[in-house]
Amino acid sequence: MEESRIKRINELARLSRERGLTEEEKAEQHVLRREYIDAMKNSLRTHLSSIKIVDKNDGR
Repeated sequence: MEESRIKRINELARLSRERGLTEEEKAEQHVLRREYIDAMKNSLRTHLSSIKIVDKNDGR
């Protein structure tokens, strides 16, 4: 995920705490958070799929 989009997520979180968000900002925040979560899941899946388990007792 682009750094600018992460900064926007953080900016919206700060605004939410300080003054609340407009409906448009809430919708934007929802979309950005979903993109972030999806990106993290994909990154984790890619990382996990590249892990090779080696069992020294397996005999191979």
